[in-house]
Amino acid sequence: MPSSKNYKRDYAQEYANYHSKSKQKKNRAGRNKARRAAERTGKVSKGDGKDIHHVDGNPRNNSAGNLMARSKSSNRSFARNKNAGKKYT
Repeated sequence: MPSSKNYKRDYAQEYANYHSKSKQKKNRAGRNKARRAAERTGKVSKGDGKDIHHVDGNPRNNSAGNLMARSKSSNRSFARNKNAGKKYT
């Protein structure tokens, strides 16, 4: 992303090129499912500023034992390494 102060994001284009793809919709549905599961167990509540962390790193494993509530800042900032972005099958 450009670092210019005058840069304006084109959200419509961003959605069309990335967020509307079936893979991204499936990933988003999985994250929402994990959030709902954690809300049912009382680990998180709506508006508490927490994210759901998958302990084993697999976003498709939404079992109760694999979900952990973490602050947004700690869940979204992690060390990038050779395994970052690996695909799960």
